[in-house]
Amino acid sequence: MKILIYGAGVLGSIYAARLHDAGHDVSLVARGQRLVALREHGILLAEGDSPVIRSVRVPVVEAATGQFDLTLVFVRTHHVDAVLESIARLDAAGGSAGDVLFLLNWAAGAEPLSTAIGRERVLLGFATQGGTMHGDVVHYRPASLLTRLVSMPIGEPDGRTTPRVEQIVELFRAAGFGAKPESRMESWLTTHAAFEVPLGQAVHAAGGLEALAGDPRAIRLMLGQMRLNLASLPSRPVPRAFTALQIVPWWMLVPVFRRFLRSSAAVPLSTDSPAVFAELDALAEQLRARAALGAAADVSSPNRSVR
Repeated sequence: MKILIYGAGVLGSIYAARLHDAGHDVSLVARGQRLVALREHGILLAEGDSPVIRSVRVPVVEAATGQFDLTLVFVRTHHVDAVLESIARLDAAGGSAGDVLFLLNWAAGAEPLSTAIGRERVLLGFATQGGTMHGDVVHYRPASLLTRLVSMPIGEPDGRTTPRVEQIVELFRAAGFGAKPESRMESWLTTHAAFEVPLGQAVHAAGGLEALAGDPRAIRLMLGQMRLNLASLPSRPVPRAFTALQIVPWWMLVPVFRRFLRSSAAVPLSTDSPAVFAELDALAEQLRARAALGAAADVSSPNRSVR
């Protein structure tokens, strides 16, 4: 399959390398110094803290041209508009991005994506593979029980499990990624944002993971915002496990989060990257917009009860 990938950071690099290794014709879009480094050294990968680094020579382009069967988008929330513009330029030049799978933080629903490139092309998902980048080297998360249990959700905006969803799921599985069809992908992404935004903002405000772990009051305030976000969702949280944040007592949740913040699983949250903070702000704005739409729908509903 001919695959175009937007986003040459941690996730885009990991997926580009593995899909290339699996025999697919992959093109990775990059720019600036990252483009220079990839052309010179290829994608440099290391498992966890291993000193062993391997190079995967994936074709790298500054601007996409030609015909593609599938496009994967691994960019920050606030960079999606630039990708949509790039896809429009590709189409205008006689090329095609094919089906477009957005594997990113996104709480605005499929409508703005569909408006830009056509509803029939949009697919939604979330990349569960993680890692960090040190210099030009991507350190990906080692395989573990957790990575085997957590599968990447992929779905149609309307919830159908179509042949193309099944085909893409199998494509990722064959490349070594856990993947599964998800019939409630929009709700999944919105639920994730409702959790991630308060968590990321709380870590930043506290001054780091350890500082937040040592401040039970700040954790409780963070949990309160998560509850408000989840309560404003138009449907039940997906996965349903997130309902625990709404019903489990504070005194039980706070110790759980203190342990989590001190665990290796929380390390990716420890960042001072302006791009991460900009993404959190963009996600927060998307959540506010969806909450406002939901409130307006409740007010205008003819079945709304008046007390």
